[in-house]
Amino acid sequence: MQAFTDFFWTSPEGLPLHARDYSPVGEVTKTPVICIHGLTRNARDFEDLAPRIAAKGRRVLAVDVRGRGLSARDPNPMNYHPGMYAADIVALLEAAKIDKAVFVGTSMGGLITMVLASFKPEAIAAAVLNDVGPEISPVGLARIAGYTGRVGRFETWDEAVAYVRDINQAAFPDYGPEDWERAARRTFDAQDGGFIAAYDPDIAVPIRAAAEATARVQAETGQAPPPPDMYPLFRALAKDRPLLLVRGAISDLIDPAIAERMRAAAPHMAYAEVPGVGHAPMLDEPEALAAIENLLETAP
Repeated sequence: MQAFTDFFWTSPEGLPLHARDYSPVGEVTKTPVICIHGLTRNARDFEDLAPRIAAKGRRVLAVDVRGRGLSARDPNPMNYHPGMYAADIVALLEAAKIDKAVFVGTSMGGLITMVLASFKPEAIAAAVLNDVGPEISPVGLARIAGYTGRVGRFETWDEAVAYVRDINQAAFPDYGPEDWERAARRTFDAQDGGFIAAYDPDIAVPIRAAAEATARVQAETGQAPPPPDMYPLFRALAKDRPLLLVRGAISDLIDPAIAERMRAAAPHMAYAEVPGVGHAPMLDEPEALAAIENLLETAP
């Protein structure tokens, strides 16, 4: 596995943040790549993809979003939202002296990329949305909200592995024991003889606050408020740049109907489906890798 260095920068309000920095191999002629993980994940999710991209001559920064991995936890949990995360990415671009990059966003990372496209479109050369879009199925959303922030400390490694398997088995039905071990290593940190999830449990605070607000509106009016319309952000991201949607064939977050509406809204968008995988592909699958490499061939 190709080595990386630790890159640290600070958020606009001074929070220390971290990314894995993979140096490009050979002559550098194209823009860097910034990889952004999902809600409860971290930069380790790109430990397979990032070296492959760097080997083709692009610098890769795999981000730990605030509250995850080696990035600091925010003392104000209500700051855990895509708008704040996008501002952190702008600060990263400035600190790393990057004017333009290709963005690879898994789940929440794709939402952050869409938000970024709304106020700093010139920074995005191309984008990959990994199992995410302007619509999200309430089925998958409820599943993720059900476990986010609720994991405690495990005293044994076997317990940690079992937890990762329990919450992800439906998405990765073909995983074996070695796969679950590796998934757990990406998910947990060792601490004082036990194991804790590599994220701040308080990232769930804004999610629960939004759910409570929705419930209040529904109780008062008899109907739930409509979700925010994110198609303007998606169209801004799709405009005048290469775009790829990677979807897990059995995803419960981006169902086939949502994928079709996204493809209709952005006809030039490339599309790859990973068989036998749910939310979200790890981007080490052959179908995902081939599609990403094709996009990088055409991206600046």
